[in-house]
Amino acid sequence: MRNTARWAATLALTATAVCGPLTGSALAAPDAAPASLYAPSALVLTLAHGDTAALASPARAVTLSCAPTASGTHPAPAAACAELRGLNGDFDSLRASEGVMCTKQYDPVVVTVDGVWQGKRVSYERTFANECVKGSFGTSLFAF
Repeated sequence: MRNTARWAATLALTATAVCGPLTGSALAAPDAAPASLYAPSALVLTLAHGDTAALASPARAVTLSCAPTASGTHPAPAAACAELRGLNGDFDSLRASEGVMCTKQYDPVVVTVDGVWQGKRVSYERTFANECVKGSFGTSLFAF
């Protein structure tokens, strides 16, 4: 049941983040110029404690929209969008920062990202050994 609630929350946040900016476009004249030339970039990021997202309910969830401007409920949307642009939207290219020392305590934290990045559907899940290890990957994207 917790997994169903997690997916319902994720889908609701994704729909709000992706479709919210589009609500006014239906009222525009058919020959009117588009309001934006940017491909949509709207994401829902969740954090849960556990080995996989399927087995854990989210502890936190934020939205992040990067086009045309950085916005959302993420605490640092401009920095997170800049970091994501530097990765070209490739979450797998995130690497741990040099010199970060973390304990070997195993207290898994899983981060998921679902939504649209520059017009393409993305879905990402990564499990970190603990909160410190998660914090060593990137500077602001997963800091929520």
